[in-house]
Amino acid sequence: MPVPELLVTPTNINDILPLIEAGADAFVIGEMRYGLRLAGEFNKADIKNAVEIAHNHKRKVYVAMNAIFHNEKVEELDSYLQFLQEIAVDAVIFGDPAVLMAAKQSAPNIRLHWSTETLGTNWYTCNYWGRKGAKRAVLARELSMDEILEIKENAEVEIEILVHGMSCMFQSKRPLIDNYFQFQGKQMEVRQSGQGYLFLYDPERDNKYPVFEDENGTHIMSANDICIIDELQELVDAGIDSFKIDGIFQSPQYIIEVTKLYRKAIDLCVHDSNQYEEEKDQLLEKIIAMQPQNRGLDTGFFFKETVY
Repeated sequence: MPVPELLVTPTNINDILPLIEAGADAFVIGEMRYGLRLAGEFNKADIKNAVEIAHNHKRKVYVAMNAIFHNEKVEELDSYLQFLQEIAVDAVIFGDPAVLMAAKQSAPNIRLHWSTETLGTNWYTCNYWGRKGAKRAVLARELSMDEILEIKENAEVEIEILVHGMSCMFQSKRPLIDNYFQFQGKQMEVRQSGQGYLFLYDPERDNKYPVFEDENGTHIMSANDICIIDELQELVDAGIDSFKIDGIFQSPQYIIEVTKLYRKAIDLCVHDSNQYEEEKDQLLEKIIAMQPQNRGLDTGFFFKETVY
């Protein structure tokens, strides 16, 4: 049985080696000028260093270029993609067709993963982008387990899903919070870490939705983190290619410990499914015990339990 890739989002270059030791197979990194909702900021030197470390340990690095690009950034895409191809990045994650067009022209050997976070909802669309050149499709967070399994059965490309972490509920290209502060005659720093980020509060559900801004605008995130460590067997049996842990707003130590637990869960699913059934509840309890106080866990839309 194929072993699914365990894909992790490090917060900085110092996370790479500990995450390799924890069992990560691949990493998503990048800089917010080109990528959306990254766990940390990686400049060109960091990316080059990360690729060298990962390749020395037979791991992979994917660079996020999944922002929505306006005209002023389009001219930058060719040179950035050429750089990524030169340092042998294992794939580029894109959503905007501008990246696909630039890659065909300037970096034809670079591998492409299609990811829009919202539009990957059926296997026709996944295969459409596959025939355009993408080797992988990242599925939307709002799909049920049955929908994911049906897509995988019919897909001509690799399939990646989120198994742990928060989801984006809303994005605006406008800096909404910054505009509000300026209206009050105040200033607000752009935040990418979990330190002091803002919330939208829903008193009816008693939910807090984290809000942060970066160069790509305003992002409102889910109140809870998806966690399906105890629901992996069917996905492994179906041959899902990549399981992603999204570490946005989490500490490096949290990401490392969660990676260790998912590594164990995946290996049990592949090599000893009976033992996985015996241990999966314990694995979930360990994650619950380390979960930040203000972040609940749920199964997202896998079983239609979550309604935002």
